[in-house]
Amino acid sequence: MVNPRGTVPRALSQVLDDPAQPAHIRGKDVATGEPTEFWVSRGRISYAKIDGAITLTETGWVMPALVDAHCHVGLGPAGAVPREVAEQQARTDRATGVSLIRDAGSPQDTHWLDDIPDMPRIIRAGRHIARPMRYIRHFGAEVEPENLVDEVRRQVAAGDGWVKLVGDWIDRDLGDLAPLWPEAVARKAIEAAHQLGAKVTAHCFGEESVSQLVNAGIDCIEHGTGLDAATITLMARRDVALVPTLDNIHIFPGIADQAQNRYPTYAKHMRHLYNRAEDVVRDAIEEGVEVFAGTDAGGTRDHGTIMEEIWALSDVWGEEYWDRTHFALGAASWQARRWLGEPQILDDGAPADLLLLDEDPHWNLYALEDSILLYA
Repeated sequence: MVNPRGTVPRALSQVLDDPAQPAHIRGKDVATGEPTEFWVSRGRISYAKIDGAITLTETGWVMPALVDAHCHVGLGPAGAVPREVAEQQARTDRATGVSLIRDAGSPQDTHWLDDIPDMPRIIRAGRHIARPMRYIRHFGAEVEPENLVDEVRRQVAAGDGWVKLVGDWIDRDLGDLAPLWPEAVARKAIEAAHQLGAKVTAHCFGEESVSQLVNAGIDCIEHGTGLDAATITLMARRDVALVPTLDNIHIFPGIADQAQNRYPTYAKHMRHLYNRAEDVVRDAIEEGVEVFAGTDAGGTRDHGTIMEEIWALSDVWGEEYWDRTHFALGAASWQARRWLGEPQILDDGAPADLLLLDEDPHWNLYALEDSILLYA
């Protein structure tokens, strides 16, 4: 858990308790390794000296606060949760240093959370869009393919610039994963979202759905365990992002075990996808696909697990330890913010939405757990 232990907790308390109290920070930028010095006034960064500022650190490290790029606030195992539960979900994420969430589908409109101080900022995708009987009950808006375009338009209006499709799920008649949408229909739906200024992402486990949706012009893929070399190459060429939720992929063997007796083909398929998941992400990174950290929290998964995803990503790519941790930190921080169109945190005038650390997290990722969240 992120906590105000840092170098000067008393000074931190003064700054956080009084929004008018300016702060002074000197240290090193985690993203670049370069020395940095700036001031904070009313939640904004300034490179002009501010008199009366309290120094929070002179020798520490600073980085943008964390991003969970695949999260579900307001979602529980049975669908929408009460407001107090949704608020606690967001607070749990914030307690781990997350100040920005891309909500990848929720049956609850959580815009009311925007009015509560100290909540993570949430970029929403409306509800999941699925077909009847082809996804988790009570999670999504369920429509047949002929109504997909109209539903996408509705969810664009409900969200904050994103739409989430369920690309595939088990087809019980087939006994295996299968796409939910014909490629031509998906293409029209994606075009409709783009015309309204929104981006589209999709839940994809298997091979067929992810290939079709990337061909259809989608902007991002969630999970992506079925990616092949040709689709990865196309993703890189079209700037299609990947949020692999690697830590959550560990549920695949359990899913396979539960399905073994009734759907053995599906069970075998899920084990195969699990066994290749890390290789897929590694291949995507090496091809130039942008990869970001997401926990898939909500539904049946606990909130507050961004550290587990950072660790999982740090194990995937790079031969040197520093290279691996630098990739994982960026995927959960400054790179994810850039991808989502957020201000670059250490720019003059940007929100002071950042973490202060006593040591370089490249060499000790656990340093994130003892960081100070200076939240605008």
